[in-house]
Amino acid sequence: MDRLVNTVRPYAWGSLTALPELLGQQPTGEPQAELWMGAHPGAPSRADRGGGPRRLDELIAADPEGELGAASVARFGPTLPFLFKVLAAGIPLSIQAHPTLDQARAGFAAENALGIPLDAPERSYRDANHKPEMICALGDFEGLCGFRPPAGAARLLAGLAVPGLAPVIERLAAGGGTSRPEDGGESAALRGALTAALALDGETVRRTVEALAATDPDGEYGPYARIAEDFPDDRGVIAGMLLHHVRLRAGQALYLGAGVPHAYLSGACVELQANSDNVLRAGLTPKHIDVPELLKVVVFAAGAPEVLEPVPVRDTPGEELYPVPIDEFRLSRFVLDGTGREIDGRTPQILLCTEGTARLTAADGTVLDLARGQSAFLPATGTPTRLSGSGGTLFRATVTV
Repeated sequence: MDRLVNTVRPYAWGSLTALPELLGQQPTGEPQAELWMGAHPGAPSRADRGGGPRRLDELIAADPEGELGAASVARFGPTLPFLFKVLAAGIPLSIQAHPTLDQARAGFAAENALGIPLDAPERSYRDANHKPEMICALGDFEGLCGFRPPAGAARLLAGLAVPGLAPVIERLAAGGGTSRPEDGGESAALRGALTAALALDGETVRRTVEALAATDPDGEYGPYARIAEDFPDDRGVIAGMLLHHVRLRAGQALYLGAGVPHAYLSGACVELQANSDNVLRAGLTPKHIDVPELLKVVVFAAGAPEVLEPVPVRDTPGEELYPVPIDEFRLSRFVLDGTGREIDGRTPQILLCTEGTARLTAADGTVLDLARGQSAFLPATGTPTRLSGSGGTLFRATVTV
């Protein structure tokens, strides 16, 4: 068992207080956006096994099977397959989508061929991996996720009575509520609408923001009006109206596969994803926006987001699982009630305490106590770890092999 020392990423959209509160630290006055737990080379966790802290990716590279287990290495390769985070949004994140594995490999190779440095601001593909992800809310959480049906998006935009929005509304109307190829269909309507929204002139954006400001803050336009307060000159305000607004309560989750457009608006969550940092952005950000590449990876299909609730794990009493259609990561949680539990040790895993305290006891009797905001890496030793505590919440990130 290794207590992890993790890096906080200070992106501009981060909350001033949520991560310091979780970590028991004083706010710095600067945004703190993401706490990274894992072995991604962009900000690897560190562990001290004697001799000082070492990067987790280096420890794994020195003995992949000893750290990850033979089954994980055989299936996913000699690297930790997932990246675990705490995300804290003070203002909206960018509207974005993530590539498939094939798209990531092609995009990464293309940017390498162009000689774009990995840390260059204009880089879209920072690795050759895909980035499916899951978020689980730690409190009230808001986001945008998945396309509205074309007719619903057209109605919402038309209700603002801004003449300059006509090109977007017309493309949505071309879908006609049908998926017949000869009529253009839903996919063509959504593609055309997003393309048109991201090409609108500044005057149309300004008038749309003014119209949103005049709406009922508690009505259906409210989320988009709040976005416009932070990004009054951004076409992403209009692009965001093509997407569903979703609210999560603590413990509820969303799974986002490749190509699903989304943006996180406010609140804190744990996020578990494939070990990648590939993001294609459409707006609501000062970072690099690559609309042509974004349009290649987005899946243009309407669909309401499916809010997930945890389900009990039959073979592990006290464990609740958030099922996903992917094996590279597996997210579950324990709500500690004083009953000791055993955690299987056949796979690599990261454990994060988000409430109270938790005690981990290894097979050799070694004890590691986790307070709120602390995390641990458990190598795939094959032996179970004892989990105990009362009144705490522990999230478990691992793989399925």
